[in-house]
Amino acid sequence: MSAQQTEAHADDPDQQAPPSGREPGRFGAALAAVRDGSGLLSLLAVVLALVVGAVLIAAADPRVQETATYLTARPSDFFAAVGSAVGGAYTALLQGSFLDWTAGSATRVVRPLTETLTVATPLIAAGLGVALGFRAGLFNIGAQGQIILGAVLAGWIGFALDLPVGLHLLLALVGGVVGGALWGGIAGGLKARTGAHEVIVTIMLNYVALRLVEFLLTLGAFQREGQANPISPPVEASAQLPQLLGSGFRLHAGLLLVLLAAAGVWWLLERSTVGFGLRAVGANPAAARTAGISVPRSYVTVMLLSGGLAGLAGAVHLLGTEDSLTAGIAGSFGFDAITVALLGRSRPGGVVLAGLLFGALQAGGVSMQARTGTPIDIVLVVQSLIVLFIAAPPLVRAIFRLRDPQARGARA
Repeated sequence: MSAQQTEAHADDPDQQAPPSGREPGRFGAALAAVRDGSGLLSLLAVVLALVVGAVLIAAADPRVQETATYLTARPSDFFAAVGSAVGGAYTALLQGSFLDWTAGSATRVVRPLTETLTVATPLIAAGLGVALGFRAGLFNIGAQGQIILGAVLAGWIGFALDLPVGLHLLLALVGGVVGGALWGGIAGGLKARTGAHEVIVTIMLNYVALRLVEFLLTLGAFQREGQANPISPPVEASAQLPQLLGSGFRLHAGLLLVLLAAAGVWWLLERSTVGFGLRAVGANPAAARTAGISVPRSYVTVMLLSGGLAGLAGAVHLLGTEDSLTAGIAGSFGFDAITVALLGRSRPGGVVLAGLLFGALQAGGVSMQARTGTPIDIVLVVQSLIVLFIAAPPLVRAIFRLRDPQARGARA
């Protein structure tokens, strides 16, 4: 098969084969369905998740529960209570994630938007790493561990070394990328050399990374002086990312870095020879091998790049938002990044938009709970439902009565 035929094969969703080159199993079929879905299905999945979330919000509201006891007698009370509960919760979610038009100052009006961008920054970087793995046919579940290792190395450079301004920050960022890349490269190397499944290896490496950072924080080199809690010394000011809007906001220059990373990933996948090789391997390893592409080398390359992007997420989060290393430095960013990559259909532009959406949900969820008493767990349910609906395109098409383009093409 020629290189031109392989490229056409890689870009045609109807011709794609599973990563193994054999008949698609459940895992390969699910991954292909997620990767090849349309942006419309992603949008509709979000809408469905919000609708189900509205039902849960109403069900958890005490006033709705009270009016439900005499629904047949005065249904207007019930529907008014439902509207008040759902409308109040989602209004608070919007005010906490976009613009708080009830605030008394311009700073407080726009602060929610800056919080959304701040939370979205590491999500976008880690999501790009997971999405890059998807495009090469690998399911990188290890973003959590790669974020931790990136934060560890970036943090150590940030508080242990005394370097000039500019050089210190640059070296810390590079250290974060290298830390994540090396951690991802372990899984890529094992996949290439032994065929070890990347899902199992990366999951196990997540636990290793978590225990490693817990151990490091007990050592004198990582322990803050005078503190019994496991926390590192603060990162030097020369290694911290500059604030974009001043000290009154948490938004930092890491946002610009991850947007540049998104542009770089797009160029890599769509305009470079290396990216073509990765896409070809993801579409059909056997065909790629026939075309002269080294499949093992591609596995190592993509896991190094994927881990490096996740490591960048850990570095910008530590150097921009946090100033000290803790065992919980990665939060849930690594696992949320999987959802972001799925929602973004493994395309850099889609990942950026999905990261912004999830950043808004997390930033606004706190406001929603504080203002209306709605459990913040509702936001987690909405995020989970988004994944559920994205992983089930036939369900979404059935609900909205959409035709399957592949089935229509087959009939034609």
